[in-house]
Amino acid sequence: MIGKLDDMMRFQETALNLRAQRQQLLASNIANADTPNYKARDVDFNKALQGALAKSTSGATSPAELAKTSTTHLTSSVNKTIGGAPLLYSNTAQGNVDGNTVDMDVQRNQFTDNAMRYEVGITLVASKIKGMLTAIQGQ
Repeated sequence: MIGKLDDMMRFQETALNLRAQRQQLLASNIANADTPNYKARDVDFNKALQGALAKSTSGATSPAELAKTSTTHLTSSVNKTIGGAPLLYSNTAQGNVDGNTVDMDVQRNQFTDNAMRYEVGITLVASKIKGMLTAIQGQ
């Protein structure tokens, strides 16, 4: 029972961390909507989650992964993966004259979708914890 609970919590923690990283990536795209030659980036969330879960269960780190003493040492421009999945360039239906590939409608939709899925994950974890507290207290 404890193993299943631990696995569920680890899965949710990993998924929430990846959602937060993707949210930063999408926010960066939106923030750079007017930057000439900026290329919008995104990640395949399913591949990132599979990679992160495989990494967490094996306990191994990639040999190419550098040890960091601070999260500010390496920026996202250096790190080309999230959860082991590579950052991809977003496909645009129509490019801008200045070379920018950010489509604000698409980015806003992806940002909102990711935020809602993050909120669902938080709600699920909160309800599991509340259920455990209820079971422990016997109410």
